[in-house]
Amino acid sequence: MQDTLIRDSLKIVLEASGKFQVTDTAGNGKEVLDKIAVRQPDVILMDIRMPEMDGTVCTKYVKEKYPNIKVIILTTFDDDFIFSALKYGASGYLLKGVEPAQLYQAIETVYRGGAMINPDIAQKVFTLFSRMAQSNYAISVNDQEARDFTPHELRVIQQVGFGLSNKEIAAKLFLSEGTVRNYISKILDKLDLRDRTQLAIWAIQSGVTSEVINDDQADKQ
Repeated sequence: MQDTLIRDSLKIVLEASGKFQVTDTAGNGKEVLDKIAVRQPDVILMDIRMPEMDGTVCTKYVKEKYPNIKVIILTTFDDDFIFSALKYGASGYLLKGVEPAQLYQAIETVYRGGAMINPDIAQKVFTLFSRMAQSNYAISVNDQEARDFTPHELRVIQQVGFGLSNKEIAAKLFLSEGTVRNYISKILDKLDLRDRTQLAIWAIQSGVTSEVINDDQADKQ
């Protein structure tokens, strides 16, 4: 992050939890790439606005070279940079100034392969997904598998398209978070997609988010 005070404060907050070890801090995207080449973290808290290389471009390079590293974007949501960050595979989107407990939860969630979106920006994230779906950023999937989803899977896909986190999907569909994670992993594998961001865009492009899924549909599970 660009602001040294914020970086130092986050380091103190995270290490005070006893759950996390901060491997390093960086003031711009180039520093991030240099430092993770030496010591790779599990999760990066990425600011959007940084000098020399912003968080969007840095996220792209991180995910290309180190696909297993999770990236959580910290933003004020006053800019369009997050539009590209979504596309490049960030796993979490939080507002700056988030409460420590929510930050801890976000890190643990994305580390386990989930996604974490601040409730205050969920609708804006969905709007961005829609913009991406309407742009030339087309998502290519396994067409055969795309026609073979169960009603349960379709409901999960819808909620991902709406920008909901695993926890929110679980509560809405009366499932456990583990079950939701399993559904999403299975769905990504079926469609041959990289991550839930691509799944969300595909859900909008394909019309799944606007479908009415009847309870009396034949369930193949």
